[in-house]
Order: sequence, then C-alpha cells, then structure tokens
Amino acid sequence: MTSPCNIHDVDLDLLAACTTPGEGMAAIDALRRRIAPQSIFSIQQNVTTARDAAGEVLLRRFHSSEAERFPVNGAKRKTRTPWTECLFVEGRPFVGEGAHVLAQHFDDFEQMRAIGLRSVINVPLMQGALCYATFNVFGTRDRWLPEEILGIRLLALAAARWVPAMPGLAYRFAAAPAASHLSAMQAQAR
Repeated sequence: MTSPCNIHDVDLDLLAACTTPGEGMAAIDALRRRIAPQSIFSIQQNVTTARDAAGEVLLRRFHSSEAERFPVNGAKRKTRTPWTECLFVEGRPFVGEGAHVLAQHFDDFEQMRAIGLRSVINVPLMQGALCYATFNVFGTRDRWLPEEILGIRLLALAAARWVPAMPGLAYRFAAAPAASHLSAMQAQAR
C-alpha cells in the first residue's frame, strides 16, 4: 500500500533506531527528499533570552541541508509580523506558496530566489505554549500538495526529539491580537 506522504512503517522504525542528532537529521533529510524532491530544509532554534529586545525573537540555525549557502549557527532577528505571530504566538504551521509570499516574509528572499525557492512550510516545534524551534522546508514549486504538507509536518514531529530547547529561552511577544490577519493572507496566497 502506498502512503500518501511517502512515509512507511519501516521509515518510522529507522527513525526510532537513530541514537544521535547526526543520525536523526540524516534520516529526516532522506525522508524529506522523498516527500518533497527539489527542496531544502533547515531547523532554526529560538535562542531568545531576557537580555534580547522585547518584540523580537533571535533564531540560530541548528541544521541546514544546504550548509554552504545557509550555514549552521547563522543567526537572524525577527520582529513581530504575521509570520512570527503564526509560529511563535499561535504555535501554528505556516505554509507559504509563491515567490511573492516568500518575498513578504523573509529578509533573505533574494538569496532564496537565486536558487529557485518559491514556497515554504514552517512547522513550530513546541514545548508547551513556547515555540523553541522551527522546522523549515523550502521548495522550488509554487504550490505544495496536501500530502507533502502532511509529510513535512510529520517529519517535524520526528525531528523534535533531536532539537534541544535552549536554556534560558524567554518568550518575547505579548499574547496574540484578537484577530490575526495571517489566515486571510494564507487564503489569498492559495
């Protein structure tokens, strides 16, 4: 029987047998290439502390399938935007489709455009109500198939085991506003 997201029981057994982060990330990456060919992936840790400015999150790359272009330990600051609200306030995945959506949400879009990236799935890794990392897959097509989104979300759950929450992690955004306009923006992008 074919799995709609191209993950099978044996794959889950292989993931469960991984004992180190390196083994785990290699297995996750192999599955990511089966689920979403012509994509790249990274994991960004939330490393924000109480010393950082209010209203910002500091992210540091924990893993990168393209370490030459997007090096591990590369860092960036994100302010409160519909993207950060979705992931860090509401704890929901963000699915961005089309280069125009990437351009709206990512400061490093020109670097992404240069290698043909046109869509993204960002999945928050949660510890209670706190997003301690994001699992990110960028694709070269404008649209994701529903089974690809499902598969990537499942991989993010599996990867969470190897991504530690940083000690001293501080929540830097106030509660979400009553009406988030991100859902409307995502609906328009489809």
